[in-house]
Amino acid sequence: MTLCLSDHETGAKYHGDYDEDLKALQKRLQHIQVAHIVHGRSAIVMFEGWDAAGKGGIIQRLTARWDPRHFRVHPVAAPTDEERARHFLWRFWRDLPPVGSIALFDRSWYGRVLVERVERLATPDAWQRAYGEINAFEAQQVASGTTLVKLFVHVTQEEQDERLRARIDDPWKRWKTGPDDFHNRSRRADYLEAMADMFARTDTPQAPWIAIDGNNKKAARIAALTAIAERLERAVPMDPPPLTGELATLRDQLAGG
Repeated sequence: MTLCLSDHETGAKYHGDYDEDLKALQKRLQHIQVAHIVHGRSAIVMFEGWDAAGKGGIIQRLTARWDPRHFRVHPVAAPTDEERARHFLWRFWRDLPPVGSIALFDRSWYGRVLVERVERLATPDAWQRAYGEINAFEAQQVASGTTLVKLFVHVTQEEQDERLRARIDDPWKRWKTGPDDFHNRSRRADYLEAMADMFARTDTPQAPWIAIDGNNKKAARIAALTAIAERLERAVPMDPPPLTGELATLRDQLAGG
């Protein structure tokens, strides 16, 4: 069934104990990262969504208790001249996670069928061909043993406008916004059309989309972290490393002074 963004914009408040539930989720995610490390598994968690939808806040809380040696955040900006001279997926191949590591993409290869389509930075032939190329790329990652989690964080136009105004009013957050955000806002109908095509053509059994209602930040963070934890847990044995004889001997030596 094709994902419909209008089904994910109620903005319902989170009714649990946010601080306690977030803390429990972060501990769960800490164990999940350890499982990836000790079992030599890799994962990709990819975020798409509107400007000011809250992707950064979700990523910050997702990684709060992770060992920084075993994950990396890739903020995806406009391609460089070197990257434009190659296939659009080339730069993402370079950032795929090694075994025991998790790669987070703040925006992604879907730029080809979103911003590059809407802003006419790619020809119609190029962005239409990209659906199949993206599906093949993602299928290759899954087939090689990498878990792929794809999230889209959605907010209504009204909520996005309120957040953009708040950024401008806060002198310590003004750096996070600029003319590009307002240009994209003016093309919302075109982006919604591109997003509908994207979901219809790239929501595959091996790499399904997960939509997050971002209109309430606390509820969105809990929903996103829960979805990520559930997907990652299903793909890795959640057994802690055993106590080896060598470690037991070292422990006994420490106990004996």
